Amino acid sequence: MSTDESTRSSPAIEHPHDPSQPIEPDQSLGELLGRVSRDFSELVSTQVELAKVEIREEIAAAGRGAGILTGGAFCAYLAVILLSFAAAWGLSEIVPEGVAFLIVGAVYAVVAAVLLPKGKERLSQVRPVPEKTAETVKEDVQWAREQMS
Repeated sequence: MSTDESTRSSPAIEHPHDPSQPIEPDQSLGELLGRVSRDFSELVSTQVELAKVEIREEIAAAGRGAGILTGGAFCAYLAVILLSFAAAWGLSEIVPEGVAFLIVGAVYAVVAAVLLPKGKERLSQVRPVPEKTAETVKEDVQWAREQMS
């Protein structure tokens, strides 16, 4: 390799920063504190956005659980109505129509028996507090305290 090639290639190579030296030695304490303040502000706004996303996810999960619970409740309502008609017509007339209403009402009762516990289970899994964000904020506050001391 000629000396010409070695001098051309050396400026392209970047040396790692010396960890014993300050990253920005020319900044004053006021500038550094301003930077910390801006960084902390950005961090807080990021955490707020993360909390919003987590809350939206939990609300969506609650909505799905409520939808299943509503479907189960509606089926239970239909079962009560149909079973009531079936029992009344079956006892008063003892004809095939009453038996038919009884069968339809029993089917709705089975559907309600399946949907209601599933909806209740989904609702019980909903966590209204954004746990991940809360934990991250605690870590960030701890980090900020360590940086200030």
